[in-house]
Amino acid sequence: MLKTDDPVAQPAAAPTALTRRGLFTLAGASAALAATPLAARSFGTGFTHAVASGEPATDRVLLWTRYVSDAPAYLAWEMSETEDFARIVAEGSSGRPAGPDSDYCVKAWADGLAPGRWYFYRFIAPDGTSSPVGRTRTLPAAGVQKFRMAVFSCSNYGFGWFNAYGHAAEANDCDLAVHLGDYIYEYGAGTYPDSRQGVAERMIEPAWEIVTLVDYRLRYATYRADPDCQRLHQVLPMIAVWDDHETANDSWKDGAQNHQPDKEGDWATRKAIAKRVYREWMPVSDEAYGAYQVGDLATLFKLDTRLEGREQQFSLERVLAGQKDPHGAMQALNRFRDGDWANPDRQLLGQAQEAWLVEGLKASRASGTAWQVLVQQVLMGNLRTPVSLIDQLGDALPDFISQRLKAAAMASQVGLPSNMDAWDGYPAARARVFRAALDADANLLVLAGDTHNGWAFELAQDRARVGVELGVCSVSSPGFETYLTFIKPADLASALVSTNPQLQWADTAQRGYMAVELTPTRAVTEYRFSSSVKQRSTKLAGTRLIATEKGSRKLAV
Repeated sequence: MLKTDDPVAQPAAAPTALTRRGLFTLAGASAALAATPLAARSFGTGFTHAVASGEPATDRVLLWTRYVSDAPAYLAWEMSETEDFARIVAEGSSGRPAGPDSDYCVKAWADGLAPGRWYFYRFIAPDGTSSPVGRTRTLPAAGVQKFRMAVFSCSNYGFGWFNAYGHAAEANDCDLAVHLGDYIYEYGAGTYPDSRQGVAERMIEPAWEIVTLVDYRLRYATYRADPDCQRLHQVLPMIAVWDDHETANDSWKDGAQNHQPDKEGDWATRKAIAKRVYREWMPVSDEAYGAYQVGDLATLFKLDTRLEGREQQFSLERVLAGQKDPHGAMQALNRFRDGDWANPDRQLLGQAQEAWLVEGLKASRASGTAWQVLVQQVLMGNLRTPVSLIDQLGDALPDFISQRLKAAAMASQVGLPSNMDAWDGYPAARARVFRAALDADANLLVLAGDTHNGWAFELAQDRARVGVELGVCSVSSPGFETYLTFIKPADLASALVSTNPQLQWADTAQRGYMAVELTPTRAVTEYRFSSSVKQRSTKLAGTRLIATEKGSRKLAV
C-alpha cells in the first residue's frame, strides 16, 4: 500500500518576485503583505469570513472572526443563550486589534460560562456593524450520557466541494467538530490535483506552492471562504490539530519531503510561518497538544505527531536502493527491520509530549473517566501491503506508484509495514504508548486521518488487546480508488483485511466524515459517505456503523 500524495510537487512559476521565493523571513514576508493590494489579501472588507469557535472547556470557549478595515480595530463580542440576544450572559472585547499584524483575524476567550450549554455569539465592530451570529457549546461537567463528535480530515480545496462539512452542519446532531489535520494543502495549482483531477470552480490562491507569510495567509483565506467550511465553523466549536500539509508534505520536526532548502529557504522559518498563520486563521490556542475533559465520559487527548518530536521518516525505496536482485533486496529489508526500524529510542511524539500522555492516560482512568480518546493524525494500526496486488499491476500505472507498491509488497513479506509516515514507521514509540495504555487499564479509542480512506482496527501489543482505532476517510482528497484503478475497491478492502490481523474493516473509495457517539458503555461510529465531491451537495451515498463496548477493546463491524 502507498500514501496517495504526489511524491514530488512541482510548483508553478510565480508571476512576480514580490510574493514568491526569496522572502523567507517573517519580517520580509510582512513587508510583502503590506505591499499586496487589499482586495487580494482581504476578500473584501468588514467581517470577511464569518465566525468560528474552538478550544471548548466546561466554562469557556475561544471565539474567532476576521474584520478588515482601513485602521486596526478593537472588536466587542457578546454571548447569549438565545439567538435574539435578548439577554447577554457574557461580553468582552478582543485583546488585540484586527489589523495587518494578524491578517485582520482576532480571537477572544469567553469565560464564566455554564457547562454543557449551547450559546450564541457575535462580534461588533467600532462602527456598530455585527458579524454573522455563531453558535457554540461548552463541554459538560458530569453525568454525561451521550456526546457526539463530527470528525474530519484531509480537505483539499481543488479536488472538490467540502460536502462533508455541509452535511455535518445540516444534520445538526453533533456537539463538537474535530479536525485531524490536512485542513489545507500547500501545493500549487496543477500539482495536487493536476489539471485533469481538479474541479474548475475550485481555483486555489495563490496559484503557486505556498512558502511565505503572504502565501499561507492567502491560502487560508481561500479555504475559509468556502461556504460549507464557514457554516461548519459557525454552528459547532472545533478541536483541530495540524498534520503535514499545513506546513509541507511528509513534514517532521527538522524538514519535509516537500521542502527544498535550496529553493524554498530555511525550514525552521517556513515552519514558524505555517504555525503562525494556522493560529491566526483557526480557533485554536497556541498549545501544540492538550487534553479536553468531557465530564466523566471521556478525556480527549489532542496530540501533535508532526512537528513537536517526530524524527525523519524512513523510506522503503531508500532501503532498497542499489539492490539488483530479490535476494539482496530481502537481505536489505531484513537488516532494516532488525536495525533502524526497531530502534527502541525512536521518537514520534517527542519525550516531553509522550511523558505528558502517559501521565494523562493514568490520571484519566484513575479519575473514573470512561473513555480515553486520542485525537491525532496518523494511523496507529499495523498495515501491510497484500502481496497479491503485485500480480495485478498493469502498465498504465505511473512509475512512482508501481515502484512503491513493489517495495511495499516485498517489505510485507518480511513483516514490515507499507506506510513509514504513520505510527508503523515508529514501532518503538507506538509500543511505549500502548504499554502506557495497558498499564493504565485505559479504554483506548484512537481517531486518525491522513490516509484519505476509512479504517477500523483492533489494536494489539504483544498479543494483548490495547484498544480500537477508527480512521476517517477524507473530506475531498482522493483515496486508493484514484490510483489503484486495476482493482475493485471491495476487492482491495478484502485483501487488506485478510492480510492484516488488526484490521477489521476498510473503505478505500469514498469521501465523507465520521460521527462518533460516546456513551458510558459504548462508542458507536457512523461513517457518512458523501455522494460526490465534484458537485456541491449534502446528499449521502450511504453510511456504515461500527461499535465497540467499553472494556472489550473489540469492534462490532
